[in-house]
Amino acid sequence: MRWLKPLPLRPRDPVHVVAPAGPFDRPTFEVGLAVLAERYAPILRPDLHAAHRYLAGDDARRADELSQALLDPQAHAIFCARGGYGSARLLPRLPLADAPPSLFTGFSDLTSVHAALQAQGRVSIHGPVITQLGKQPQAVRDAYFRLLESPEAPPPLTGTATYVPGTAEGVLLGGNLSVFSRLLGTPYLPSLDGAVLLLEDVTERPYRLDRMWTHLRLAGVFSRVRGIVLGDFTSCEEKGADYSSADVLRDLAREEGLPCAAGFPIGHGDLNFPVALGTHVRLDADAARLTFLEGAVRA
Repeated sequence: MRWLKPLPLRPRDPVHVVAPAGPFDRPTFEVGLAVLAERYAPILRPDLHAAHRYLAGDDARRADELSQALLDPQAHAIFCARGGYGSARLLPRLPLADAPPSLFTGFSDLTSVHAALQAQGRVSIHGPVITQLGKQPQAVRDAYFRLLESPEAPPPLTGTATYVPGTAEGVLLGGNLSVFSRLLGTPYLPSLDGAVLLLEDVTERPYRLDRMWTHLRLAGVFSRVRGIVLGDFTSCEEKGADYSSADVLRDLAREEGLPCAAGFPIGHGDLNFPVALGTHVRLDADAARLTFLEGAVRA
């Protein structure tokens, strides 16, 4: 597959801020928006702060907002206010095949949009949402802007543990385990043949991680990918248990036998370093090292 990359961003470029999932906390949003506005020119719709139950407005509002952002040829990046839940509800309404390549960014629930973009052969950025951006240290912010603006391959990331030794090369795909597993059997899951699979999650007890992982296994996912990169699994512990979520994930990874390293600073933890989905990477699981073989944007 020939992967489509967007144009690089430049300081003061217009960028869209959208809320395709859940409603969000306004104070943390404003802090993150201020960080974004220091570098780019954010475009916000007046109804961005809408709320309907556990969603940032009804499906029609959220789909129209994201569709407008995707189709805008003047703004080459889309930043999401928050994850939460709701993005997958919009997938049939989005003009993914017609939209010009743009830097769609976000993580967690936005995994559904990432996967749908990768099914169309498009690169996107798994990185902080606006409500998280203000809490990230300068190193993460600098890495974020560098990935958005430079066609050069970013520096490697290092994890904390080797679960299964070995090396693997392929296109980086995946994201949030819970959301990614829900796309099985839908037309919004990209081809996983030869991929390096990224997984992370939050507030999922170990038996639920096991259940979702087993779902991926039974669907044949691990027979198609070449390696597994595990980011943060935040607040995923069973109270009073004599085992940890890491113990469960390590055993699950060893059952697959694929090169696997864990503890990468990606996801819901204190550090959420951005990575480009749809780009080629090399995983050296022995060194718990993820090397990026290309950048996210066109030269």
